[in-house]
Amino acid sequence: MHLEVIGVGGAGCRIVDRLAERTGTGQADGRRATTDDQRLDGSFIVDTFAFDTDPDALAELAAVPEAHRHRYGTASDGLDGDLRAGLDVGEAHVDELSRVIDQGSPSKAEAFLLVVGLGGATGGGTAPALAADVRELYGTPVYVVGTLPTNGEIERSEDARSGGADGPAAPQGPDSGEDTLDRPLAGRNALRTIDRLNGVADAIVPFDNEAYLRTDEGLATGRGRVNDELIYRLATFFSLGDRAEGGEVSAEQTIDASDVDRTFGDETVLAALGYAEQQVDTADDDGSLLGLGLIGGDDEPDVDTSEAVSAVETVVRKAVRGKLTAECDRSSATGALLAVGGPPAWLNRRAIADGRSWLEGETQARTVRGGDVPDADADAVFAVALLAGVRDVERIEELREQV
Repeated sequence: MHLEVIGVGGAGCRIVDRLAERTGTGQADGRRATTDDQRLDGSFIVDTFAFDTDPDALAELAAVPEAHRHRYGTASDGLDGDLRAGLDVGEAHVDELSRVIDQGSPSKAEAFLLVVGLGGATGGGTAPALAADVRELYGTPVYVVGTLPTNGEIERSEDARSGGADGPAAPQGPDSGEDTLDRPLAGRNALRTIDRLNGVADAIVPFDNEAYLRTDEGLATGRGRVNDELIYRLATFFSLGDRAEGGEVSAEQTIDASDVDRTFGDETVLAALGYAEQQVDTADDDGSLLGLGLIGGDDEPDVDTSEAVSAVETVVRKAVRGKLTAECDRSSATGALLAVGGPPAWLNRRAIADGRSWLEGETQARTVRGGDVPDADADAVFAVALLAGVRDVERIEELREQV
């Protein structure tokens, strides 16, 4: 599907900038991605934008085109966590931001993807107004991906406010990062922003930063790696249809924008993404369609059927039962989408169908939409699962208890 991708506020802009780097869709002279970075498919990106109240933060971006970076409001150093001020600024400047979006190609987009740090005042304050505006102007779905504040951010904020024996934590390293800042309202901001997005966004995909940090790692140190975890899942999921249609081998069933929209449903829902992959032996695989069960013949298939079935079953279950973008009650999902990809000979059609049937039994989804993504150059089988309409998101419930 084709998306206008918009970062709002410091965290959202950094994530979108990194997404543009990793996909090679940003300005060529500003790319900082190293040769060690795995290039991601950016075919789903129509444009990238970065909106912030802090001009210095915008100046630090590299891949989002300069013409698509826009500073709004008058707060030169950001909003210092004041969500009320953020809401006022967002509502006052939403028309201005929409005019910037018009400089891109919004008519080509099948949906808008807003990326925000839910604990911040700029992203949290502007996202509801911007989501409502673009939804009305363009008549297309709006999906919000929002990062949730970590324990380190909130706990340090409590220390700073209470004037404990240790006092505020000193910045560590060249990037002071959110985990060393006084953000006493981050948790409350996140909850209020989620509430305000209800009814104006088609879906909210929370990303639990805390779950992806390593032991004794703060967000200042781990932010880049954690952002890459999110970016990888977003790029993999939203490029599914384009990869299936553009590959050397045609997919049996492709995923398009309407599949995603119908999976989310007619009301604002919380959703989670899961991903898993398994390396497979492709030494003797000539890229035939035998594994898909589309072609019969007297010759033995390149891949043992039981091995192909096992690989598909394994990645499907790991994608659903493993680490999601945010931990939640999987059985509460009212909509689900499942895609399985990899070397064509490993994509056993019956196993993929069985995986969708299994996921129906694991959720409340009446139908599990999905497809296959054959890739003759791949050396792994992967599965991506979207669970929509989920309840009891653990990190959100933890924040409710803390505030």
